[in-house]
Amino acid sequence: MEHFFRGVIQHRKKILAAFVIVFVICVLCRPLIAVNYDMNAYLPEDVPSSVALDVMEEEFDGGIPNVRVMIRDVSIPEALQYKDKILQIDGVTEVTWLDDAVDVRIPLEMADADISENYYVDDTALYSVTLQEEKIISAVADIRELIGDKNAMTGSAVSTALATNSTVSEIRKIAVFAVFLVFIILTLTTTSWLEPIVVLIGLGVAVLINAGSNLIFGEISFVTNAAGNILQLAVSLDYSVFLIHRFEECRQEEKNPEAAMRKALVKSVSSIMSSGLTTVIGFLALAFMRFRIGPDLGYALAKGIAISLIVVFIFMPGLILMAAPYMDKTKHKPFMPDFHGFGKVVRKMMIPLAILFTVMIVPSYLASIQNSYYYGASHIFAEGTQMGDDTKAIEKVFGKNDTYVLMVPKGDTATETEMLANIKKLPEVSGVIAFVEQAGAEIPYEYLDKETLDKLESENYSRMVLSVDVDYEGDKTFRLIENIRKIAQDYYPDQYLLAGQGISTYDLMDTVTADMMKVNFVAIAAVFLVLLFTMKSVVLPVILVLTIETAIWMNLSFPYYADSPLFYIAYLIISSIQLGATVDYAILLTGRYQENRYLYGKKDSIVETLSNVSVSILTSGIVLTIVGFLLGEISTHGLLSQLGFLLGRGTICSLCAVLLVLPGFLYLFDRLFMKTNKE
Repeated sequence: MEHFFRGVIQHRKKILAAFVIVFVICVLCRPLIAVNYDMNAYLPEDVPSSVALDVMEEEFDGGIPNVRVMIRDVSIPEALQYKDKILQIDGVTEVTWLDDAVDVRIPLEMADADISENYYVDDTALYSVTLQEEKIISAVADIRELIGDKNAMTGSAVSTALATNSTVSEIRKIAVFAVFLVFIILTLTTTSWLEPIVVLIGLGVAVLINAGSNLIFGEISFVTNAAGNILQLAVSLDYSVFLIHRFEECRQEEKNPEAAMRKALVKSVSSIMSSGLTTVIGFLALAFMRFRIGPDLGYALAKGIAISLIVVFIFMPGLILMAAPYMDKTKHKPFMPDFHGFGKVVRKMMIPLAILFTVMIVPSYLASIQNSYYYGASHIFAEGTQMGDDTKAIEKVFGKNDTYVLMVPKGDTATETEMLANIKKLPEVSGVIAFVEQAGAEIPYEYLDKETLDKLESENYSRMVLSVDVDYEGDKTFRLIENIRKIAQDYYPDQYLLAGQGISTYDLMDTVTADMMKVNFVAIAAVFLVLLFTMKSVVLPVILVLTIETAIWMNLSFPYYADSPLFYIAYLIISSIQLGATVDYAILLTGRYQENRYLYGKKDSIVETLSNVSVSILTSGIVLTIVGFLLGEISTHGLLSQLGFLLGRGTICSLCAVLLVLPGFLYLFDRLFMKTNKE
């Protein structure tokens, strides 16, 4: 490696120029990357709801209703006028209201109350609206302009539109705050006024090259777009900090800056590469999710960390050497203590802390797997946001309601009638719109008007629209879906198709829960194997992985004790991210402990190690914590906000585990991995 780094230092000007060119190209590419805000779009293509949606798009003009619009203080004629106005909005393909279910020309009192109350209650109309996917943002804005703020709208399309509009501005705000706070933290933890700027330049180059190179994916998810850049910044910060701190140490031995840099690179390559490789693998574990947001985020983050490592070992040496004379001129006294005192405190407490931590392993794990979850997008915007308040307002008048679409092979009206009769017996099914309901099984097709017929019949399928009095997800919803599928399967074995927001959420739940064990196993096993080969010890990988995994379980046990539901996707993602992002701290501390053990006894090595690495670990950990809490506090998107809070709290758990508990484990198991005879 020394020969390689000698070449990097020798050709540093050419390398800097090459990185500038790549940087500019990637910055220009960044606006070309499309962002997808629809969670259901990342379901596997072979799940039943995805198959149903694909067939429906081929067979019918209208899709699944994805917006509910409530308009207050309207008569039936006025409600019909609003229906026509909504239909005229560009991007609206279908609007279903009372007139599609009953004859509105007869007095409402004569209609079936169970059906009419799905659409019209106390002079308030509720419409089920279907929007084209590619025109969701403009159509939602036009509907809002039509109905005004005094009326309400909700649904997956509204959630997607709001997420698209709000996330972009919120992420910019988070990025500005994050960079400012990183600068402050680096100023406090370094000894030169210029050093924070050098670190931020390196980080900026890595982050923006990664962001622009996402063009190779064509499209990225809203999670990757929102969290990818700031996660890369926070996670890879420590690589640059470790290198600069090593460089400063080596300069005390080598007066020649180039020789000092070469020595620093050789000394730090093992720990930084181990940290980087475990982080890359932790993120790549997300690629094993069938729910495709996992691979989307995993590939982008893994690529980002790989780019950060390339920047640290190839770009940063030249940048640091170029800035070294100016860093010397802008030296200031350290603002941080030397942490010898902290090391002595930990040395006194490390055994009791290790025992306490060990006792907490099993309860933390059990609590972490007992959380309650949200699986879909229905709770992304909580009360206090416009959509959250609108959803509450609609549910107050019409209750919790969703619309499912059931498609069966066309032609057997008698079987359709019998099947629907059984479906209507389900107490949660409040209304059905179908050909056999509109005309009766014996009425010829030609007696039904073409507009209605086109909505309910295609060349190959009969389509039935089911109104159901359940939320978009939850135990009651999932039981209803299972019951409908069972009835449809009895009459049309493996021939029926069922779609809707609740159906997609059910399939999402089915998919992500199956992903959990697989992703965790891959992440833990891969990190363990990397540590096994790099540390050449069986004991150390067990200690390090168990320490960080327990910190993860502690983090995920907080929502259980607080009785606060988690978004399952956030729960799944944070497990890999916290492992990949914070195992670095354990690797750095362990590596330094092993170095110090050849110079000191066990207890003194603990003190020296904490004095050596606390500033580097805290610099990275505080930044990761702040970035997490910024994302949690600023984002109005519930999933992103929760992911941020989990990241912030999880980093604190990992910092405490590494700085307070891991030293005790290293001390206790020292004989099993150290060959020195020093005590």
